Amino acid sequence: MDLFPLWNSLRIAAIASVAVFFSGILLAYYVARLPRVLKGLLDVALTLPLVLPPTVCGWFLLLIFGLNHPVGRWLGQWGFQFVMTWYGGVLAAAVVAFPLMYRTARGAFESFDETLAWSGKTLGLSNTYIFWRIRMPACRQGILAGAVLAFARALGEYGATSMLIGYTPGRTATISTTVYQLWRTNDDAGAVRWVLINLAISTVVLLAVNLLEKKQQEGGRRR
Repeated sequence: MDLFPLWNSLRIAAIASVAVFFSGILLAYYVARLPRVLKGLLDVALTLPLVLPPTVCGWFLLLIFGLNHPVGRWLGQWGFQFVMTWYGGVLAAAVVAFPLMYRTARGAFESFDETLAWSGKTLGLSNTYIFWRIRMPACRQGILAGAVLAFARALGEYGATSMLIGYTPGRTATISTTVYQLWRTNDDAGAVRWVLINLAISTVVLLAVNLLEKKQQEGGRRR
């Protein structure tokens, strides 16, 4: 059994999750502090990939990074392309997983008791210190839950990934695209094996999310 789809899916999901983790926290923190109207507009733009069909997201990515389009041609001059490469899968997975991380982190930041930050400022603490030592620990359960959900979404991504990087065994194949290809070729036994692997990983991820939510609720009751 060729395990490349498993390795490639985990690689894509892990890298995409790291990128989404930091960008989601950064944008969530600043958007949560903006005026209501501006926050609403940015929310729509940043959350759009969550409600758009994945194939539409893939089409937009091809429109931007396709080899026959300006950005794609410019990247190609430097020997870099997102189309039909595994790191193109990272881009597709990051785009569709970002809204989950962003919205979860934003919700955690908005529920933070700002009096704790104000108290820190009265003691002469810097904004950086307050963010990392006060705000982040208080919001960590929600942020971690968002990170786990983003990883799960990136791991199971099919639509945008198949549009951008297709299916090439040993190069761009992921669990999702492999299941589809095995189904197309009537290899039901092979498809079932990969489905069971995906189910096992997804179960572990959901158990982790439930555990984090339980800890968050217990922490809220103690406070």
